[in-house]
Amino acid sequence: MDRYRPNRRVQIEESEPPKYDDVEDEDRDGRDDDDDNSNRLRPSENNVTEDQEPFMGIKVRRKASLHRDYKGDYLDVASHPYLMKILQKQGDKQVLFADKILKFTGSGKMKRRILLITDFAIYLVDPETDALKRRIALAAVEKMCLSELSDNFFAIIIPSEYDLLMASTRKTEIVTVLVEATKGASEELEVAFSNSFEYHAAAELVKEVVFEEVEGL
Repeated sequence: MDRYRPNRRVQIEESEPPKYDDVEDEDRDGRDDDDDNSNRLRPSENNVTEDQEPFMGIKVRRKASLHRDYKGDYLDVASHPYLMKILQKQGDKQVLFADKILKFTGSGKMKRRILLITDFAIYLVDPETDALKRRIALAAVEKMCLSELSDNFFAIIIPSEYDLLMASTRKTEIVTVLVEATKGASEELEVAFSNSFEYHAAAELVKEVVFEEVEGL
């Protein structure tokens, strides 16, 4: 079956914060009800990332992002019974990272999600319904894709399923946590840097993300 490959162009600019309004649940295969290829992803002016080893001097850094302490659990997971219940049901106990992020659908809509990373898996939880939307074993993650620019976007590539395109001001910490958590695995987690990359927005939907730096905005 031919895979659909629309382009998505991402303009890296400082003038407009991301819109959080279009929040609708996708189907289990990653699609939503009105996929199209006309959306642009626009990061906010708070594109803060940290200077850590996985970036190896490749990415453009902001001065404000060069010094930040990592906390890991920004939600105090233990104080949220519904999150603890989700983890306990799966047998996970050690939380390496927890924070609210934005997840993108195939059409570029943004959805609020809670991202949990344990020593075994990645969890996406709907903060409005307290429902587990997806669990991905760390062993299933092949690589992470990031641009070479200063932005908040990153993709997690899962060949056996469909991929994740997300945004977080703590992107560098997320990358660092995943790299550390997968050390010792048969294949080390690859972190790829490019201003254009493809990802599976759904099982049979391949999209290309293109990053452009816009000057003078």
